[in-house]
Amino acid sequence: MRSFRLAVAFLTIVPVRLAGEPAQVGSAAPWFPLVGAVLGAVAGGVVYVTEPSLGRIVAAILGVGLLVVLSGGLHQDGLADCADALGGTGDRDRRLAILRDSSIGTFGGLALIFWSLVVVAGVGGLDRGDVVAAVMVAATVGRWSALVHAISSPAAREDGLGAGFVVGGRAVGLAGAGAAVVALGSLGPARGAGALAVAGLVGLGASAASRRALGGRTGDTLGACVAISEAAVIVMLLASASSPGT
Repeated sequence: MRSFRLAVAFLTIVPVRLAGEPAQVGSAAPWFPLVGAVLGAVAGGVVYVTEPSLGRIVAAILGVGLLVVLSGGLHQDGLADCADALGGTGDRDRRLAILRDSSIGTFGGLALIFWSLVVVAGVGGLDRGDVVAAVMVAATVGRWSALVHAISSPAAREDGLGAGFVVGGRAVGLAGAGAAVVALGSLGPARGAGALAVAGLVGLGASAASRRALGGRTGDTLGACVAISEAAVIVMLLASASSPGT
């Protein structure tokens, strides 16, 4: 369970003692989807409980906000940094320098606003009976998507989280199996497979984009991958729920 505690410490704000734990975060990769499932279930549960008294949108804001807070804003920070780096002008070195700048620029702010609007509107548009499963699956496969990104792209530089986050095929496979159990068990074969496919495509797309613009993955691209996957999966689940015959 040491690697599980490491995953909890890295992906959440929950205080976990890590004395004697392995230093490589990649060793905790198989547990990433499970941690995401717990976070998503809690956030979705808040939406479910508060919707009757507060309405869909306020409930969605509370649930999505709690998901961000529990994860320490880790993925949203990566999304904002990547938007600033890719939205401006400059070469690869300039983009990497922007990623290390802790301030948020115009593109980063716009990306956070757009992400928040999409996710809150998507969660608010779901039926109350589906919202817990949908948010849980989005958070689960979103963290698996980052592992797909990590294994399918080299590190952009020799230091930093992107270089230190090394995962193997076995770890990604175990994480994928866990994500599949959660997705298929919660949403059924069609919608569960759709969520996995969307997350996998986002992970591969993040790898292609980061290789072209940065030379490979960084900690920020990994975080952005999670955030984008969550939004994409929520939108897909909303669309599938609204389609005739679903």
